[in-house]
Amino acid sequence: MQGKMLHLKTALSILLCSACLLLDLNQASAQPVIQAGKLTSFTRNVDGVSIATEHAHVALTVFSPGVIRVRMDKKALGPDFSYAVIGKPGETDFQLTELEDKLLLKTAALQVQIQKRPFSVRFETPDGMLINQDEAGLSNAWIGDEVSSYKSLQEGERFIGLGEKTGNLDRRGSAYTNWNTDAFRYTGDTDPLYASIPFYIGIHHGLSYGIFFDNSYQTDFNFGASNRRFSSFSAQGGELNYYFIFQPSVTDIISAYTDLTGRMPLPPLWSLGYQQNRWSYYPEAEVMRIANTLREKKIPADGITLDIHYMDGYRVFSWDKQAFPNPRAMTDKLAALGFKTTVIVDPGIKIDPGYATYARGLQQNVYLRYADGTPYSGEVWPGWVYFPDFTRPATRAWWQAEVASYVKQGVAGIWNDMNEISTWGQKMPNNILFDYDGHLTTHKQGRNVYALEMARASHEGMKLATGERPFTLSRSGYAGLQRYAAIWTGDNTADEDHMLLGVRLLNSLGLSGMPFTGMDIGGFTGTPTPGLYARWMQIGAFTPYFRNHAASDSRSSEPWTYGEGVLNISRNYINLRYRLMPYLYSSFYQASTSGLPVMRSLAIDYTHDEQVYSRHYQNQYMFGDAFLIAPFTSNKEFGRLYLPQGDWYDLYSDKLEHGKQAKALELQLERLPVYVKAGSIVPMQSLVQSTAQQPEDTLFIHVYHGQQGNSISYYEDDGKTYAYQNGDYYKRQISFIPQRKEIQFDAVDGKYVSKFRKLQILLHGFHDINNVELNGKPLPVQVHTVGFLGKGYKDLNLPAVTIANSAEKITLRY
Repeated sequence: MQGKMLHLKTALSILLCSACLLLDLNQASAQPVIQAGKLTSFTRNVDGVSIATEHAHVALTVFSPGVIRVRMDKKALGPDFSYAVIGKPGETDFQLTELEDKLLLKTAALQVQIQKRPFSVRFETPDGMLINQDEAGLSNAWIGDEVSSYKSLQEGERFIGLGEKTGNLDRRGSAYTNWNTDAFRYTGDTDPLYASIPFYIGIHHGLSYGIFFDNSYQTDFNFGASNRRFSSFSAQGGELNYYFIFQPSVTDIISAYTDLTGRMPLPPLWSLGYQQNRWSYYPEAEVMRIANTLREKKIPADGITLDIHYMDGYRVFSWDKQAFPNPRAMTDKLAALGFKTTVIVDPGIKIDPGYATYARGLQQNVYLRYADGTPYSGEVWPGWVYFPDFTRPATRAWWQAEVASYVKQGVAGIWNDMNEISTWGQKMPNNILFDYDGHLTTHKQGRNVYALEMARASHEGMKLATGERPFTLSRSGYAGLQRYAAIWTGDNTADEDHMLLGVRLLNSLGLSGMPFTGMDIGGFTGTPTPGLYARWMQIGAFTPYFRNHAASDSRSSEPWTYGEGVLNISRNYINLRYRLMPYLYSSFYQASTSGLPVMRSLAIDYTHDEQVYSRHYQNQYMFGDAFLIAPFTSNKEFGRLYLPQGDWYDLYSDKLEHGKQAKALELQLERLPVYVKAGSIVPMQSLVQSTAQQPEDTLFIHVYHGQQGNSISYYEDDGKTYAYQNGDYYKRQISFIPQRKEIQFDAVDGKYVSKFRKLQILLHGFHDINNVELNGKPLPVQVHTVGFLGKGYKDLNLPAVTIANSAEKITLRY
């Protein structure tokens, strides 16, 4: 009996020890917050280091000297897949050194301290200055499936970007959610909105860095909201997967980010012109009335956009045969007038056995499904619909074939709307399955990339069908959308403050890698006052995508519907945009090669000037390299302007103002305050009524005198094909070199023949100029009269010279 008791005690002891061991092993999972814990092992790789900790698997990858990727998960890291990132790690020299308490990873641009107990990362400059670090006590952690990275808040640290987000330019003290949402009539504090771009820039102590959190689950960003200890970013599932970007300037950070996520391809030239839209222009007679009135009233325009009423019962890829009996004949008539036609295309496919697109989709198994294989049905404009699974390659191929039907009808642009995904009720179930390019997942991970892949399919479908550059516009998206589409800011409101909110949204999108952006000019819902409409049209002329749009329950909102005074203001600024088309197209070329936006928050070029973050001045922006735009509401008689460092010319009077100063402005509805940076070079052309019309043969080069030199890449091509990729372009560097008193045109690069045979150089702020030398030979200076807003406004009498547009190097000395 005693022996049996001993055996029983031994067995109980073993069981107790086993239970203790299991309890110890599972202790982490019993905690409500699980941290990575201490480093247990590491392995150097060809492009970084793999690390194991008590509760996590980690990989740091050196993409370039200034870009480090951090991946972390509770389980072994899965397949490396991203819809956003197309960049690959380059061959980068780095050192990895083990010290007693940390690993030290060094590149030419960065050093990363990897603490062992507990695991955390600290990013420093090569000389040891702190850039960014995990918060010491919080670091990286999980709450269930939610994964978070907590970063120490630096003294005076600012945060900018994060894509389409309301609020102030400086996001310190605010928090945001990325979950693509149909945000009809959003307000100044609505969050989330339509698109998710989880990339932001931190600024402190003369340094700036970027963090791109590539995770398509719902993500949340906290920039010191409701706490003063940390900033953080988190996701409701998936990995902690972010890219840390350190570069000398915000400009370089944006370029590095777009090295990762891709850059905007050159759009067709016509898409930079003025676009007229309404929900909806129909029937055909109304479309032609709008087009003919634009031409009769000499309002330059390039596009007419058709909203949902062109379709047969809201079925995409169909036409209402009564309202539009012959779509091709109509689009041909519009083309003859110089208009391209863009049509709205939503993702919902009406459940209708007699509808060919629906039937082909069903046959090819393209629709989103539940786990039991039943297609998901939601309700939207056509009634009950199925939604194509654009994260499935075969679905994208099917969609591309459907898109080709529009090309046969003469359609030039595709406008993807309702693609958040929007459904009545606005609550898609999370148990819907997404293919995710072979990485099967649910709505939780698939939603935020849905619009990106729809835009991809639309873009590639138009490109395949035409062989030319497509124009695609999207309401929703994810990081990388710039590769496929422009974006506009959705269903805004005809309100003074909403107009300025739109400016900030576009500036923030530009900070986040999206150069081709716009908002509904005049406001989509509600009716603007004549003054608001006039001011919005002025601002719209200085936005990348210039589209007027109004809802069906708003009054007609064409420029002539607000009276002759508003018509003249609108036409003057549309005229100015068309005369600036060589400057604008060259700015888009720069965006396509560098990632730098066309519409730029002052925080890009004047990052460490605290005044640009003031709520008084945060709406100001640069339009390309040269123009400073100061938007004000139409109901103000006076406004506050801030001119950053440098000298600035009033666009209309050429009055020179010194920078680093704030000043009060008396506002006039007829003029939007616009200034030109000293040293700027601005190419312009004669007025045309659309980009299909050939301008006169002189390219006007406006040079603004300044103490600092400057240069631009002037660029031309055919504006529609991909021939430029094979060298069929015209590019030349134009430089202003005040130290040598020279204006220099480098020899032409490329085999495209410029549309301009002559160059006229107009000199602003060059006093007492009577003669110049052209390649060493004297050339008389003449006086030319220039006005930027047409008749009734002050003209400028400028010294100017006219020369032949030779392809050889040209040097002018003054």
